[in-house]
Amino acid sequence: MITDFNELCAICNKQATDVHHLIFGTAKRRLADEDGLTIPLCREHHEMIHRNKELQMMSEIAGQLAYEKDKVAEGMLPAEARVDFMVRYGRSYL
Repeated sequence: MITDFNELCAICNKQATDVHHLIFGTAKRRLADEDGLTIPLCREHHEMIHRNKELQMMSEIAGQLAYEKDKVAEGMLPAEARVDFMVRYGRSYL
């Protein structure tokens, strides 16, 4: 997970009940699990994100940025990290 506070909602700090995959969809959810692209949310905020197209887009952007940041920290150049994300997830959200 992206946060060290897995028991608290990343938005409101209430008790987290759900794990939100920043990148989601059929095969992408599994990849997000493997890459640690998840955040804890309370049920209210998890449902809010999935009901709102703009929040879904922000979630995907945050997931891509976190992925690329990790790859750069591992030694990739930023452009390489972008390509790596696109190969792995099939597109860029940026």
